[in-house]
Amino acid sequence: MEQSLEEPSVVRNEDKSRFEIYAGDELAGFVQYRTDGQVIELVHTEVGPRFQGEGLAGKLARASLDAARAANLAVLPYCPYINRWLIRHPDYADLVPADERARFGL
Repeated sequence: MEQSLEEPSVVRNEDKSRFEIYAGDELAGFVQYRTDGQVIELVHTEVGPRFQGEGLAGKLARASLDAARAANLAVLPYCPYINRWLIRHPDYADLVPADERARFGL
C-alpha cells in the first residue's frame, strides 16, 4: 500500500467540539474540547491505531493550542497528552492562566 506524501491537515469541527486531523481524506485523530467564555478546556486526544507513531497527536496538540492562541483563549489542559505536551513545550505554557499552571505542573 502506497503512503500518501500529503501533509496531514487539522480542522476545527465546531459541531463535534473537536479539532480533527486528516491523513488525506481519512480521519486519523482528534482533540475533544469544551469552551466556556474565553476558556477552552482540552479534554481528550485520540489517534486511530493505524496512525499511531506518526507524530499526529503532537501535530494535533500544536494546532489546537495555536488555534486557542489565535482566538485569545485561555487553555485548561485536562487531557493528559496535551498536559504532557505543554510540559515539553514551555513556550506554550503562557496559554494556561498563571493561577492554574501549578495545578497542571507548568
